[in-house]
Amino acid sequence: MVPPFTPDPDSSRKEGGTIPGGQGMTAFSLDAPDPSSVPVLIAVPHAGRAYPGSLIERLRNPGFAALKLEDRYVDRLGEHIARATGAALLVARAPRAMIDLNRGVEEVDWDMFTRGKPGGIGSYTPGVRVRSGLGLIPRRIPGLGELWKRRHDEEDLAARIEQIHAPYHTCLSETLQQLRDRWGAALLIDLHSMPPLGNRGAPGGGQGGAEFVLGDRFGATCHGSLVGSSFGYFNEMRRGAAHNRPYAGGYVLERHADPANGIHAIQLEIDRSSYLDHRLVEPGKGFAAMVGLLTGLVRRLAGEVAELGRMSEAGRWADAAE
Repeated sequence: MVPPFTPDPDSSRKEGGTIPGGQGMTAFSLDAPDPSSVPVLIAVPHAGRAYPGSLIERLRNPGFAALKLEDRYVDRLGEHIARATGAALLVARAPRAMIDLNRGVEEVDWDMFTRGKPGGIGSYTPGVRVRSGLGLIPRRIPGLGELWKRRHDEEDLAARIEQIHAPYHTCLSETLQQLRDRWGAALLIDLHSMPPLGNRGAPGGGQGGAEFVLGDRFGATCHGSLVGSSFGYFNEMRRGAAHNRPYAGGYVLERHADPANGIHAIQLEIDRSSYLDHRLVEPGKGFAAMVGLLTGLVRRLAGEVAELGRMSEAGRWADAAE
């Protein structure tokens, strides 16, 4: 059973963006204590469930496609963890089927559009993510094939970028900067879920059966001490974790991480079978335990990020004194 969630009355909730065709539905929400309690922002870009009717009508198999694309109920995990730790929480309400917030605006498969590549928006750069069918607007997923009944219009994409993608990333950037300015350092935890990678119970399962995958773009987006501490924590809790494979982090980390200037970022993938039921549809008996586990991780990292901030401030004062 999912523990009840009540928003913190001391948090400052902000609603942002709009979902095209959504009859006034906002695209994301930010809950951030003011002043901040810890130098951590948890972001959940792929758990949105606010599907406008126009989007559902276009999908070939809306129910199945939604389940396959969503990081199912990761937002609920984030809500409980943020409430317990004081971390800021940014949650996308717009669904991934509408626009993928972990992709850049240039990652567009223009073969999905009625008029092909336009001159004034994006570019056709068929990288790995676009070729796999998971570009800025997802095209196909394994086991289901093509997602859409018909091609998209350029105007639809432009509206989604302007009303969802752009304000979400502006909010994310501004929140991280505010945390860094207050604490001297900030940490973004980009929270996701993944299908089971293998048999975690098998002896010697190793990385193939990891319950968690921690991504830092192969050392580019986060201070090594935070990564090492995360793996130390999972080891203490006897939970299997892998590093960067098969998920090293995407556009969110590429765009927002700046460790040299005190903004650190990691992507954390969680095995869905650890907190959902056997159908991977609804919260399961492991949900509360997962909240407790990740609450402990965030508390540990928050203290270490604050210490990085203090060290950074001390270094700046020393430089100024010379």
